[in-house]
Amino acid sequence: MTFAERLVFVHHGFIIVGLFMAMSSHDTSIYEQERRAKMQKLRDLGVDPFGQRTDGLMSLAQVRQLYKPEMGHDGGPCVRTAGRIMLKRDMGKLSFLTLRDETGDLQIGIDRKRVNDQGWEIRNNLDLGDLITVQGALGVTNKGEITLWVTELAMACKSLLVPPSKHEGLTHVEARYRQRYVDLWANPDVMRVMKLRVRIVDEIRNYLKSKGYTEVETPMLQTIHGGAAARPFITHHNALDMKLYLRIAPELFLKRLLVGGFSKVFEINRNFRNEGISPRHNPEFTMLEAYQAYGSWETMADLVEEMITTVAYNVFGTLDIEHRNASGEVVRTIHLARPWRRITMVDLVQERTGWRFDKQPLTQAQIEEFRQKYPGKDLKLNGSPAEQLVEIYEKLVEQTLIDPCFVTHVPSVIIPLAKENKSDPFFADVYELAINGQEISPGYTELNDPDTQRKHFEHQVGDREEQQQVDEDFLTALKYGMPPAGGMGLGIDRLVMMLTGAESIRDVILFPLMRPEA
Repeated sequence: MTFAERLVFVHHGFIIVGLFMAMSSHDTSIYEQERRAKMQKLRDLGVDPFGQRTDGLMSLAQVRQLYKPEMGHDGGPCVRTAGRIMLKRDMGKLSFLTLRDETGDLQIGIDRKRVNDQGWEIRNNLDLGDLITVQGALGVTNKGEITLWVTELAMACKSLLVPPSKHEGLTHVEARYRQRYVDLWANPDVMRVMKLRVRIVDEIRNYLKSKGYTEVETPMLQTIHGGAAARPFITHHNALDMKLYLRIAPELFLKRLLVGGFSKVFEINRNFRNEGISPRHNPEFTMLEAYQAYGSWETMADLVEEMITTVAYNVFGTLDIEHRNASGEVVRTIHLARPWRRITMVDLVQERTGWRFDKQPLTQAQIEEFRQKYPGKDLKLNGSPAEQLVEIYEKLVEQTLIDPCFVTHVPSVIIPLAKENKSDPFFADVYELAINGQEISPGYTELNDPDTQRKHFEHQVGDREEQQQVDEDFLTALKYGMPPAGGMGLGIDRLVMMLTGAESIRDVILFPLMRPEA
């Protein structure tokens, strides 16, 4: 019995997991050698192990949907399909294989009496993970399993490496992220989430376009990194011999378009921030930003509230989003039904902590009281009153906001691109939308006074490396005149996390950034 045959035998003895886990690099090498030997046997038969173009293929889901009970054992239509072998049961002159593609699984039956000699020899050299194309009549087995009875069998690609087990999939977290190309077909739920992400983005685009917004593209390579306080990635353009930055935000260019005469614009694209990696942060992430001339933060709050609820209902058919643990138990339900709560940051902090912000710095006694009351929160409370308020909100309050909540009236010194509130200039006319314990979307009444904008640039808080540079060209654009406007951002990755129940941002990004293997 060959090593590959032992794998199939043990698989059906239900102890395959231990075998895969225990497989040494020497075993893997032997396994690859045996697969390469089968590859050569196929070539000797005149079969290309890596296939060729095949027209007229149906997805596995489409094939399953064709089945009707009156078709009986093999009375269905003759169809052609393709997939990766996930399960293989050999029983003498009959084999049952489970194929998988992006739409799901389908069982096929290979009966010696239905295929020609070459097809049967191909069957003898198949392994788990191989890609094949098949043609045959649709029907069922005696046990009622929908099955395609194969009459023609061809190789599409010989797999030279052992796949993960059917029952465990690719379970090692690091391996899953590094080998997403395996994770997608080994763990069907990963494919489901990634396709939901595509659907969610499509629905966002459809919604914004239905509201009269124009989709645009703005530079990712910028001479000045603006639009946010974040550490940029720095690169160099050889031909012009100049330093460039990967953008941290598209905001300043989108506002230039308002100056140019666009009334409603949006962009869905990548931002890059040279910062840490965590379950909620990836250095490369997808952001939606939208701007509307003659709008305000309220305009954008209404927009994002309607947009998210519309998207959620169109994709999931409900506004109650359940998050489940690994056992499938519901651990939290997020209620998206409108209207969403709106409350000032000061009122919310008082509601959750009992402390009423009065624009005065915390006393040392108050600081100690906070640290004793909330141990382990790493509260940094030695900054300005504005910084203290935001620190307490972000460390103690934001994580408690599971259902949607617009947190309004954030200290203006924290947000240099927003208009100050007319009644109290200490605060800016903004919202921060929190759902599932994290910020999903900020929105502003945009600052369009060039003189005030210059002052804000020059006094922006943050360490020296992250300070907003003075973008003279943007200030020149404002001098030509930008209409009053509302603007908003929406973290696509975090939105998908919230809607799909993913616990890590890496679970909703196809290829998250990873440290190279040693």
